[in-house]
Amino acid sequence: MHDLTEILAALRERVTRRPRVMMVLGSGLGDLADELEEPVQITFDEIPGLSRATVAGHRGRFVAGRLEGVECIALQGRYHLYEGHSAAQVALPIRLMAALGARILIVTNAAGGINPAFRAGDLMLIDDHINFMFSNPLIGPVAPGELRFPDMTEPYDRGLQRLAEEAGLERGVHTVRGVYAAVTGPSYETPAEIRMLARLGADAVGMSTVPEVITARAIGVKVLGISLIANLAAGIAKNPLSHDEVLAAGIEARSRFTALIRGTLASISRLPDLETA
Repeated sequence: MHDLTEILAALRERVTRRPRVMMVLGSGLGDLADELEEPVQITFDEIPGLSRATVAGHRGRFVAGRLEGVECIALQGRYHLYEGHSAAQVALPIRLMAALGARILIVTNAAGGINPAFRAGDLMLIDDHINFMFSNPLIGPVAPGELRFPDMTEPYDRGLQRLAEEAGLERGVHTVRGVYAAVTGPSYETPAEIRMLARLGADAVGMSTVPEVITARAIGVKVLGISLIANLAAGIAKNPLSHDEVLAAGIEARSRFTALIRGTLASISRLPDLETA
């Protein structure tokens, strides 16, 4: 477990307003952070104890600012297990942003579609997840303020999900719902693995998100999860899979994704008490 004291001290020198919402912006979705008002931008490697991001489409920085009247802090990019990080290291930014004051997490990713009803470009509100990473960020000593055995009956908050669905309807953004399966990567799945995941109830598959959500729930942070169905998974797609395709899907979905997040944040801003939202 990392000692957060030095890292937090460095962040607090730069982030002077208390964020209420934290966002993790996945592959191809990071441009939303550029819309934050009065932004403070901090690259990961400017902070002692953090390393730079190495994946294309992940700038690897914190951006703090205001969006739709809500004080936010966003990650433009994230860490992944396949970069060689432990699950605890992947989840470290969540612990940091929660320590700064954020009580809601909006976590996003690009995923492969397994559900045959899905189409590339769909925005999936995550109902639940399956952890096929075979790792957990809570392994080891219990971090201060975290539960040893957090309940995962409702990892993704139904109230926040309703706000997102309503925001989509108001702004003409179609959403679907489903279960996200997390694998380590970095290789894409085989057709046989996709058939297995489908039988286990997965609607989409990706290489992130679950360590961050587990950590958020251990802290008591409520979570809204959104997957961009960037492509159809192996055995469903007709073409070979590539990361370039994922990034291109992020560009195509940018306006719809931005409208959905902005609408959701506008609804969050009207909640009577963000601390207990």
